[in-house]
Amino acid sequence: MVRCKFKLDSITRSIATWLPPQREIWNVRMSPVYANSDPNHENSKFWQAAPSGSFELSTVNKEAVESLELGKEYFIDITLAQKDG
Repeated sequence: MVRCKFKLDSITRSIATWLPPQREIWNVRMSPVYANSDPNHENSKFWQAAPSGSFELSTVNKEAVESLELGKEYFIDITLAQKDG
């Protein structure tokens, strides 16, 4: 597993006209945390390991997006998905 730490930068709403029926779609954008002036701080350690990147997700699940707060930091865990069957 790889654990990444990102800050929520923006949440935007649009209408997905290609989804029948048309529905709201929420776009979430995050960026990796930046170094802290304290070299022992978790964000400084993460910055040294992964200094750049982005995370973007689009979803129709409004409730999931409503649980997020702009400017807050979140962990994103990357784990191998086992193939079904």
